[in-house]
Amino acid sequence: MDRFERLATTDFERAIETIEPPRLAAPLIFSSPHSGSIYPERFLAASRLDPLTLRRSEDAYVDELFLPCVALGAPLLRALFPRAYLDVNREPYELDPQVFEGRLPDFANTRSLRVAVGLGTIPRVVGDSQPIYKQPISVAEGLGRVEWLYRPYHEQLRTLVERALQRFGRAVLIDCHSMPSNAADVAGLDVVLGDRYGASAAPGLVGILETSLRAAGYRVRRNKPFAGGFITENFGAPSRGVDAVQIEIARSLYLDERRLVKTEAWSTLRGNLFNAVRSLVRELGGDQNRLAAE
Repeated sequence: MDRFERLATTDFERAIETIEPPRLAAPLIFSSPHSGSIYPERFLAASRLDPLTLRRSEDAYVDELFLPCVALGAPLLRALFPRAYLDVNREPYELDPQVFEGRLPDFANTRSLRVAVGLGTIPRVVGDSQPIYKQPISVAEGLGRVEWLYRPYHEQLRTLVERALQRFGRAVLIDCHSMPSNAADVAGLDVVLGDRYGASAAPGLVGILETSLRAAGYRVRRNKPFAGGFITENFGAPSRGVDAVQIEIARSLYLDERRLVKTEAWSTLRGNLFNAVRSLVRELGGDQNRLAAE
């Protein structure tokens, strides 16, 4: 397996990046797990799909949408590898037997709903169920991706959360995503805020984001159809002082979804997101006890 582990790391000059603020001033942490756009040549050669089709599975430019928020005193962690290569918003071993040649280890979760639709830790399909690979990959390569890409992302995210807890007495994780605007279950929506139906974040905290985004003219809903993925579920622990919220933004608000090119509305959306986060930072700095009680 060592050979495949080395390949997983050498495919990327850097796999993840943490953008730190000049001064740590807020308990927020931004996570962008699906905006990576570095596609290794070896991966492209193994795929039956063209690069643009693979890229449509990205949460394109979401990391850049939230980048100005770093100036509010909070770090942003982003994956540089693409979601089609490895999805860190899954369990570490949520593995699809159809992706691999050979037997998966017994500890792999091969029966989840996400695996069933081809969207496990190492996805089988993108877009409208389009298969990614020309032929199955080895189990050793898949496990190498988990070891050398998945684990470092989650370890760094854990480090940032623990640092916020130590520094501020609480941590607020904003997990940043985008959603295809033509999906039937998001028709008529601009933003979906997911807090696991209140299990991963204090309702008052989510309400600040919702109120600010609604005031900017966006159509916002909580938890339907996205209540939060593995990152939100795994990190959110309000009783411990860790709130986790997933935010899904309709791509049509800022993107030509066919060509993956930013539209003129990009700057407006980025400014409105900054204002919403700034409102949250002000509230966190002003009356944290009231937020926790709501």
